[in-house]
Amino acid sequence: MTTQSIKAGLAYFALVFGAGFVLGALRVSLLVPRFGERISELSEMPLMFAVILIAARFVTRRFAVPLSIPARLGTGLLALGLLLAAELLLAAVLQDRSLADYVASRDPVSGSVYLAMLALFALMPVLLARTDGARNRDT
Repeated sequence: MTTQSIKAGLAYFALVFGAGFVLGALRVSLLVPRFGERISELSEMPLMFAVILIAARFVTRRFAVPLSIPARLGTGLLALGLLLAAELLLAAVLQDRSLADYVASRDPVSGSVYLAMLALFALMPVLLARTDGARNRDT
C-alpha cells in the first residue's frame, strides 16, 4: 500500500466517522423517538451515502491516490477497518454492550442496508477511479 493510500484511508475514515457520529447523535435524539429505529436509520442512509461519495472523492484527489485497484482498495479497506474498530469500541464503551449483543441488536432491515453501505464505503475509492481516470484524460 502506498503512503498516499494510507494517508487517504486515515482521512477517509476520519471524515466519514465524524459525519456519522454527528448524524447518529441527531438521529438518536431527534428521529428515533418520533419514528423508531428502523425508519430513522434508513432515513440517515442517503446522507451517509453523500458523505461517503464526497469524502472518497476528496481524499483520493487530495492525497493523489493512484488509480490502480490495489491502491484505491487499500484506502477503502484501511478506512473500513478503522471504522469497524471505532464503532465496536464505542458500542462496548458507551453502550456497555458485548460484541454479540451489539450485532444481535441491529434491526434486520436497516442493518442489512448498513452492511451494504459498509461495502460501498470500502469500495467507493475504487469506484471513483474510473471517473477520476476519465477526468485526468480530459485535462
